[in-house]
Amino acid sequence: MKTKAGNKKVNKAWLHDHINDPYVKLATREGYRARAAYKLKEIDETLGLIKPGYLVVDLGCTPGAWSQYVRRRLSPTGAAVGALNGTIIGLDLLPMEPIEGVTFIQGDFREADVLAKLEQALQGRQADVVVSDMAPNLSGISSADAARIEHLVELAIEFAQNHMKPQGALVAKVFHGGSYNDVVQHFKAAFEVVKPLKPKASRDRSSETFLVGLGLRKHPV
Repeated sequence: MKTKAGNKKVNKAWLHDHINDPYVKLATREGYRARAAYKLKEIDETLGLIKPGYLVVDLGCTPGAWSQYVRRRLSPTGAAVGALNGTIIGLDLLPMEPIEGVTFIQGDFREADVLAKLEQALQGRQADVVVSDMAPNLSGISSADAARIEHLVELAIEFAQNHMKPQGALVAKVFHGGSYNDVVQHFKAAFEVVKPLKPKASRDRSSETFLVGLGLRKHPV
């Protein structure tokens, strides 16, 4: 019973923080599906990653806040609907409510049929920017969770190496913890420049941070 009461307290505290969170209020006001939109917004505004005419791939896109931000960024007027100067492809294991102008593919991009759908959507082009907000279901067992996190980041890097322009950029969510240093090393091995960023919209108590890889290194022969 004590455990249940403890959980209720934690849930109440989380709900209170969530309801009073300025980014949650801003997301509701500005029509974003999640406060996460402001994380990508700050990263993009800091580094100038997403530009008109770009092809952007959003890995782990559900519920769609990052795709919504990219969609507005590629709109000539910054609108959520209407004209779009660029291409957005979103992938996720979970379903996503449609976003105007976003091509959504549900499935695991490691599977041949899903990869074929993606390649069809790319139409022979390579992405200018790949963004990944993918995160594993955490078990609470630190060694297992570290391995899961590292694996997802490796997948995002591998995807970028296969489907992104050499001068492109990858933005990936990572977590401070057992796998962080290894993940940074993976990034440094794959990209010319690596920048860690902790956007203001990322809660202080959260261990999440974001790594941005700029310019793919050539594969070793």
